[in-house]
Amino acid sequence: MIVEKQSWETASPVLYDVLKERAKEMRNKPTEAEKMLWNVLSNKGIEGFKFRRQHIIGEYIVDFVCLEKKLVIEVDGSIHNLPEQIEEDKERTIWLESKGFKVLRYTNQQVLNNLFETIENIGKELLKKEEVPPLGVRGLFLTLRQQSQKTKGAPNIALADFIAPKESGKVDYMGAFCVTTGFGVDEWAAEFEKDLDDYNSIMVKALADRFAEAFAEYLHEKIRKEIWGYAADEVLSKQALIEEDYKGIRPAPGYPACPDHLEKPTIWKLLNVEKEIGVTLTESMAMWPASSVSGYYFGNPESRYFGLGKIKEDQVIDYAKRRSVSTDVAMKWLNPNIAD
Repeated sequence: MIVEKQSWETASPVLYDVLKERAKEMRNKPTEAEKMLWNVLSNKGIEGFKFRRQHIIGEYIVDFVCLEKKLVIEVDGSIHNLPEQIEEDKERTIWLESKGFKVLRYTNQQVLNNLFETIENIGKELLKKEEVPPLGVRGLFLTLRQQSQKTKGAPNIALADFIAPKESGKVDYMGAFCVTTGFGVDEWAAEFEKDLDDYNSIMVKALADRFAEAFAEYLHEKIRKEIWGYAADEVLSKQALIEEDYKGIRPAPGYPACPDHLEKPTIWKLLNVEKEIGVTLTESMAMWPASSVSGYYFGNPESRYFGLGKIKEDQVIDYAKRRSVSTDVAMKWLNPNIAD
């Protein structure tokens, strides 16, 4: 039995009311192409699958979506040919794909002039069986390497250096995690704000943030001493913990060593974060609830925290190719770290 998600379950709770009104307006003013395609998609018109129109997903409103198959259909007008809109559409697609959706885009002319072919293509996509990749290739983490001038003999490092290279023949691992203590915090803070109690409103949020960090630190200790067990005999004082005097690190996308927030969707995909604990990513890759912490685990005894510093254009271009995004998109996300 398939249980359908309600509309609000895929929407950003913060913007839901605003997006809901906008979606209603868009439903009442469809383009001719949208109207024609909806006549087919409605009432389970393609292969018996149900579609919704002008549906909210995160902070976006998509033209059509089949939630059962996680298939989004976008019908684009001429405005989508503008360079800035092309980049926005790419970012939108990247975000939707990070949530597990497949995105199909058609122009108004494709729908109006080749409706049969459009329907046939959508039908083929709906009937595709989901292929689960073999263990080990469910996700690929991308890292960035320092490029700044250093003293003689000091290497420019990347997080990838803390994992044994494939050529070594050694089996090595890294881990990923996400924890939260943020559900209900915004509502609780709002209650204080209604009473004009700004102090307690701020304190509730600050305490939730501290608890999330403490949760992440506790889980890291469990990894070191029990789950991976590479430091089973570890006994550290509180001060030693504060000074991170332990083996292994838990950096996160956005940290100085890995400032690329676009790595977060890979963690979400691998751990199925949204389904398992309900934490979601916004369009800007911020976590919701805000009092959440996510990142990686490295157990290499030589692993350490470091700052990426400034990187050069050649690495940005290479990074864009590896991530399959335009150089402009890569520059947008890595801008603070790009050398002048």
